[in-house]
Amino acid sequence: MNQILFTNDNNSKNNRKNVKNLKLIFFTSLIVIFFSLSYYIYGYIISNKKENMSSILLNSFNIQRLYSDENNYTTIPLNSNEDFFVIGSIEIPSIQINYPILSDVNNELLKISPCRFYGPYPNENGNLCIAAHNYDDNRFFSNLNKLNIGDKINIYDSNNSLISYYVYNKYETNKNDTSCTSQNTYGKKEITLVTCNNLNGNRLIVKAKQ
Repeated sequence: MNQILFTNDNNSKNNRKNVKNLKLIFFTSLIVIFFSLSYYIYGYIISNKKENMSSILLNSFNIQRLYSDENNYTTIPLNSNEDFFVIGSIEIPSIQINYPILSDVNNELLKISPCRFYGPYPNENGNLCIAAHNYDDNRFFSNLNKLNIGDKINIYDSNNSLISYYVYNKYETNKNDTSCTSQNTYGKKEITLVTCNNLNGNRLIVKAKQ
């Protein structure tokens, strides 16, 4: 009889201990989920603020270009302390994007807008290479994979001159392959768009020519 009571008492203690452990695990999981969601939401808000800056820059670029009295002005500085400029804009009707192109590239500028990372300025001879983030939504170059051969890409330079380029190649390559930046265009004008494939870590390359 005493043995049975002793066993039941042990079982009761074990059950209470298990319940406490389960509660601890549950509340720990809630805390982890809360902070993970907070981090994601914060990152999303910050990235949206950065992208909104590209709209401000594009509007400023268009207005200054429209009302400029000078025929030879070329760039609009992002601010007085930076050496980076809006050098033109890129418009892709089929995936509904319209962004300014920044003159240089770094991690912070890539959060704002597509960037020229190699080659000439917009609509000059050679291969203008433009990089932008893939956020797996509708921002920047996230929908670049939806482009098809023959799709049109409009590039405006700083003087509002428009040249339309047409996609002739689309492929993926590893991140160390820089062959897409080749300037061997035989004196013609081309553009290369580059973004990431977040699933496999490769680079998605879209090439277009006049």
